[in-house]
Amino acid sequence: MDVTVASPSPLAVPPGTVIDAAPATPNFGQRLMALPTQRKLMLGGGLVALLVIFVAMLSMGREGDYRVLYTNLSDKDGGAILSQLQQMQVPYKHADGGAAILVPADKVHDVRLKLAAAGLPKGSVVGFELMENQKFGVTQFQERLNFQRGLEGELTRSIQTIAGVQGARVHLALPNQNGFFREQQKASASVVLTLHPGRVLDRGQVAGIVHLVSSSVPEMSPKAVSVVDQNGSLLSQAPDGNDQSGLDAQQLQYVRQIEGNYSQRVRDILEPVVGKDNFRAQVTAEVDFSQTESTAEEYKPNQKPGEATVRSQQSSESQGQGSTTPTGVPGAASNQPPVPATAPVNGASQPLQAAQGGSTGGSNRREAVTNYEVDKMVRVTRNATGNIKRLNAAVVLNHRTVTDAKGKTTTQPIPDEELEKLTALVRETIGMDDKRGDSIKVITAPFQPVKDETDDTPLWKRPETIDIVRTLAVPAALTLAALIVVFGAIRPAIQAAKPAPPPEPEPVAEQEVTKLDAVVDDDEALPLPGEAEQLALAAPAVDTRLERAIELSKENPLAVANVLRGWMNG
Repeated sequence: MDVTVASPSPLAVPPGTVIDAAPATPNFGQRLMALPTQRKLMLGGGLVALLVIFVAMLSMGREGDYRVLYTNLSDKDGGAILSQLQQMQVPYKHADGGAAILVPADKVHDVRLKLAAAGLPKGSVVGFELMENQKFGVTQFQERLNFQRGLEGELTRSIQTIAGVQGARVHLALPNQNGFFREQQKASASVVLTLHPGRVLDRGQVAGIVHLVSSSVPEMSPKAVSVVDQNGSLLSQAPDGNDQSGLDAQQLQYVRQIEGNYSQRVRDILEPVVGKDNFRAQVTAEVDFSQTESTAEEYKPNQKPGEATVRSQQSSESQGQGSTTPTGVPGAASNQPPVPATAPVNGASQPLQAAQGGSTGGSNRREAVTNYEVDKMVRVTRNATGNIKRLNAAVVLNHRTVTDAKGKTTTQPIPDEELEKLTALVRETIGMDDKRGDSIKVITAPFQPVKDETDDTPLWKRPETIDIVRTLAVPAALTLAALIVVFGAIRPAIQAAKPAPPPEPEPVAEQEVTKLDAVVDDDEALPLPGEAEQLALAAPAVDTRLERAIELSKENPLAVANVLRGWMNG
């Protein structure tokens, strides 16, 4: 309420002074404190809930990327690692149904080093650390058993470091050695391997495992070590040393290697000619793994006496007295000296000299036996194993795609002349041998196009959609909760604390203005409400004006006193 007062009194307000009779407008804090208790509780609870939602969204945004710490842990090691992570106050997550433990990417290496210093993960296999915790009063049997368990664990750890081996178990049979036994039993071992899917061990790796185990146990022969895979196939050599009795895994691998090499040769020669995806080739090899060993003895004819080798020689001579009178039938034969005899090759004994001239009635006998070495040749023939007995090759060529002048695409078979050239090319590539019975078949046929399978799964059932929903569910829920808090609790409280708008002036009728002019005895006509010049001092039309006048008298009693004094003097 504006009041203009003109007073001759020195304490009166000078003429032309405008006095604001309206009460002072309370600030936002005063209006907020004047709200009901229910509104105050709603506003406070909403602000607290909004702060909690903001902190939750901020923490989710700061989670960062999680990386794998350990995978494929046993339940015992997993529990120990989680307990240690809780003590270290490191956040973690589970993945793949609990098979993997995830930690923040920037803490992976640090956490691994700290867990390794704490001896985690221990693993389900125990080694020689079992000997560190020996109890007092342990018996000799328990000590030997702990040593055997520790040795088995150390061998298992060593074997698991080999590429291709996923898991291993080692069983040692260590007999008790005693000097009173006449025959000491030898140690033996059995190894069970679990290989990664699609992986195989070659002969060198299996031999390395065998020698690793046999060299770790005193007086253990490599033949006493058996290696078996998860399918029960024997990978090592049989104990009797005869591993060629049947087609074992190594022989099958050798056959597959031969077939793969020949198939690769065919692919390398045909790919530049017909294209990479326009042919299929397979080669089947029949390999002979049988072993053949033959022994032959050969005897040569007798050699010449001068060149023959004497093995043994024996001679004897006897001589007797007789008359010198010639005896026998007179003639030329009895008068000639006898010819000395030669010893035969076979060593038969006969008189060397029948008689001597000039003596009759006496005897002289000499015998000699000579044994010669007989030539003998022993030949042993052993055929090689793994010889190729037969090769069969099959090649399928795709029809060629031809586009005519109109742009229409059709497929045509390969001409016979070109097919024969390709057959001859394949024949020379694999080294076909007709004597061996090799065969090659090359045909042409249209390949069926691969049809892409359409996924009829609804969009809301697809895995990627479910993952997106799971990822956005928590932020969306927090955002919705924040909107509910803002529009349900905070905004109504703020609206209630706003100042009330000033009441619009009521229209004053012309008769009321006339009466007002009649009451106020002056020459100036009072203006109508709503015009630019407002009434300096107007009577309150409602009770609010009276309240404002009372508040004005309390706040500025001097001005109210001057106004009243002016009224009384006027």
